[in-house]
Amino acid sequence: MGSNVTQKLIRDHLVSGEMIPSEEIGLRIDQTLTQDATGTMVMLELEAMGVERAKTEASAQYVDHNIIQSDSKNPDDHLFLQSATRKFGLYFSRPGNGVSHPVHMQRLAKPGKTLLGSDSHTCANGCMGMLAMGAGGIDVAMAIAGLPFYVKMPRIWGIKLTGELPEWVSAKDVILELLRRYDVKGGVGKVIEYYGPGLQHLSAMDRHVIANMGAELGATGTVFPSDEVIQDFLIRQQRENDWVELIADPDADYDLYDEINLSELEPLIAKPSSPGNVVPVREVVGRPIYQSYIGSSANPGYRDYAIVAEIVKGKQIADGVSFDINPSSRQILTDLVKHGHITNLISVGARLHQAGCNGCIGMGQAPATGRNSLRTTPRNFPGRSGTREDSVYLCSPETAAASAITGKITDPRTLNITYPQAYEPEYPSIDVDLLDTPLSAEEAKTVQLVKGPNIASIPTMDELADSIHVPILLKMGDNISTDEILAGGSRVLPYRSNLPEISKFTFEIIDDSYYEQAIKIRDQGGHGIIAGYNYGQGSSREHAALAPRYLGLRVAIVKDFARIHWQNLVNFGVLPLTFRQPEDYEQLMPGDLIQIDHIREQLRKGNQIEAIIAGKAIQLQHLLSPRQVEIMLAGGLINWVKNKQ
Repeated sequence: MGSNVTQKLIRDHLVSGEMIPSEEIGLRIDQTLTQDATGTMVMLELEAMGVERAKTEASAQYVDHNIIQSDSKNPDDHLFLQSATRKFGLYFSRPGNGVSHPVHMQRLAKPGKTLLGSDSHTCANGCMGMLAMGAGGIDVAMAIAGLPFYVKMPRIWGIKLTGELPEWVSAKDVILELLRRYDVKGGVGKVIEYYGPGLQHLSAMDRHVIANMGAELGATGTVFPSDEVIQDFLIRQQRENDWVELIADPDADYDLYDEINLSELEPLIAKPSSPGNVVPVREVVGRPIYQSYIGSSANPGYRDYAIVAEIVKGKQIADGVSFDINPSSRQILTDLVKHGHITNLISVGARLHQAGCNGCIGMGQAPATGRNSLRTTPRNFPGRSGTREDSVYLCSPETAAASAITGKITDPRTLNITYPQAYEPEYPSIDVDLLDTPLSAEEAKTVQLVKGPNIASIPTMDELADSIHVPILLKMGDNISTDEILAGGSRVLPYRSNLPEISKFTFEIIDDSYYEQAIKIRDQGGHGIIAGYNYGQGSSREHAALAPRYLGLRVAIVKDFARIHWQNLVNFGVLPLTFRQPEDYEQLMPGDLIQIDHIREQLRKGNQIEAIIAGKAIQLQHLLSPRQVEIMLAGGLINWVKNKQ
């Protein structure tokens, strides 16, 4: 039996463990990616660990999230990040250079390599024939230091693509179709690998769109082959020497199978407030919109903007619609200007914003209260847009453009125009002026870190106590996202390097009294939380584990966890447990006392945990590997690393 692409990538990078699903494996990491909302912590962690220089083949720090400079906090942190990259030997992508994922794809991604990023959408670069995964910042710091990344061996889910996309249907509709079928938990514990004859009709950037939103399925990663399409992309980027062929063997097998006939797809849309709430656009036509938003890492390609410019050309945006254009990279923006597309967009009433994440993470472009926003972004979790009571729909550029013209959700197939063509430039504007290359080792030795007044050191975490007697402070339902645990947006993200300040926003979307309650009992043993399925879905932000831990969270008991957040909880010494009998969740309420004794012995003995909650015996379990048990006992990964030195 031959090997699929994912198996080849894992086998080439395996340093420990066996390729048996659900067993922990260690992988050598070739490249890392950090962005400014998470990278400040990574750089502080590198400093705390005494790392002198990155041990990876290429590591890059991007400034793309926190580029609004309403006061000194963000620019101060940009200077810190720039000094840290010079000190530790990383690439530095300056503010305005663009979103990390498409820029990395254009300039650094290489077929056959592994990429670990402190951003959940790092999986987007799986479009290049890479094993690209999101992780918590401290896991990325360890990879930069040359240590393996540990993850449970995923099952490999083969999705065969046949046919060719019809007019008015594009790559966004492909991944929305998969979300329609399987919802936001469908990819948990899996790497999604695409294969089949339909691939030849998808460009490298089309594949990026699909791979990016594998994160919304909860997948460990998404993998495409490195074929002639990727070779053509690298030739256009003047990086032809970086191409290697990496395709599945003819007799390759997969753990799971599905098939999508591209020819049968129609325009789809994810209704508020989940990427998995997908229906055909035709079912929601006529709903009025306030905003039509084009851009983000989920639709970052030249074609995604050019097709919109051609659709709206010569027309006028509907009254009352905010038509927001968020370029994904400086290179793509330059080409859009060169070929007249920006002129077309502005002439019809578009608002042009700087190249970066912007409204996707709630940094500007927030919609009005109670109004509908159509976005080509990857997520529509409650409040993520920056408006607390938001109503965000996720759709393709074609649907967003058609709706901007009419002022209401519109099936683009009903526009009385010929479907326009929008081709990638044969010779893109290669632009590396805002991507600083690493200093030499000798030059780096002279660099001092530049720390502004908003940067606070990570507090010392105590080791796990042998008994936990704490109250339940929150009880939550299913699919709680990291945006709900700790919001993004312009109010919150400027404090990403200041844990005491950012912790004040913890769980505010769910219960705005949480901070005050937690801080009162933090020194009395802390507290626990209860939740349903898929707890911690979404962003990789480790602040969603670190801030509750700072406020005294000692144990999270849920029906099951999203992968990255579960790993982040372990890394910061919060005990992640699941119900052996999910129905026990129904019996528990806020204020009930959680009692777990002899924890250290129980963790070392096996995966079963005995607890008394609200006076009842409750059977719990953990999924920690022996290595993670030792990390948990030490009180987190930082303590564990220090103890081993």
